[in-house]
Amino acid sequence: MAQKTKTTTHKIKIKKGDLVKVIAGNSKGVQGKVLQVLVDANRAIVEGANLVKKHTKPSAANPNGGIIEKEAAINISNLALIDPKTGAPTRVGRKVNAEGKIVRYAKKSGEEIK
Repeated sequence: MAQKTKTTTHKIKIKKGDLVKVIAGNSKGVQGKVLQVLVDANRAIVEGANLVKKHTKPSAANPNGGIIEKEAAINISNLALIDPKTGAPTRVGRKVNAEGKIVRYAKKSGEEIK
């Protein structure tokens, strides 16, 4: 009998365009903007963080080829959102605002995140 693999999905509280700080790993302490969120892999690509060297063949876009540095994905658990009010890393909560919409807010200052 075939076994079923159970996958758990968590609510990802970080979105594209957010300013985050890397709190664990080789790029610890780096702040950057989220370029892409990979929901299925529970990872995000952050500008200037987790840089890897990629060997590329010559192509039309890159006629010389060679070694380029690019950002690799980081696990969401290793990222903390930057509080828009204080500039410090904070956890993210969700609440219903006055208009009845669910919005994200910074737990440290209570500031709403756009």
